[in-house]
Amino acid sequence: MKKRIFSITALLFFITLSSCDTLNQVAQAATTSTQGTPTTFEIGNGLKQALEIGTGKSTDKLSVVDGFLKNAEVKILFPPEAQKAEKTLRSIGLGSLCDNVITSINHAAEDAAVKAKPIFIGAIKQMTLQDVTNILLGSQDAATQYFKKTTTLQLAGQFKPVIQASLNKVGATKYYTDAAQAYNKVPFVSKINPDITDYVTQKAIAGLFVEIAKEELNIRQNLGARTTPLLQKVFSFADKQQKK
Repeated sequence: MKKRIFSITALLFFITLSSCDTLNQVAQAATTSTQGTPTTFEIGNGLKQALEIGTGKSTDKLSVVDGFLKNAEVKILFPPEAQKAEKTLRSIGLGSLCDNVITSINHAAEDAAVKAKPIFIGAIKQMTLQDVTNILLGSQDAATQYFKKTTTLQLAGQFKPVIQASLNKVGATKYYTDAAQAYNKVPFVSKINPDITDYVTQKAIAGLFVEIAKEELNIRQNLGARTTPLLQKVFSFADKQQKK
């Protein structure tokens, strides 16, 4: 009986040692995998992974309620040509009308931002090896510029009908039309265009690229933003290349 107990104890001890060795080997392999020069395959996958994370965070951030309205960097205000009109309207007691316009156009942009994610994923999937290399080793906003070039027209096509519907739903079109018409009745002023849909569409897309640029800069400069071994390996390689 004692021999049997001794044998079982010895076996368990051996298994424990073997398990520890295996865990150590796995840990060493994981450490090694993040070092050295990444393969072309790793570079492509790593960059695309980073871009999916970055664009996903950007669209998620802006598509929530008040995502535009309470973000000072992307909040949509009256069009430049209408800001004089806004000032005039506020001075004659129509400030609430102006506030309704601003709230409504920002909520319309938030509604439209939901449409952006699949467009960015499509652009990422279509990247060539040259695109990947240019972005990884390019300027701090190389990915943002790539997206501007490849997705702006498609974003506008997807955003505009959503923004139009949203503006109509909450009465923003009416609010802005009312504001424009009220201002246009003021004697001796330059008339403004009461159609605001195109303007909101352009500003919504511009705001989206502001957030994407921030996410891109974060992953290029912040080691903590490289949340997977593949991202660490690929962007460590890019860091070294930039220093040469």
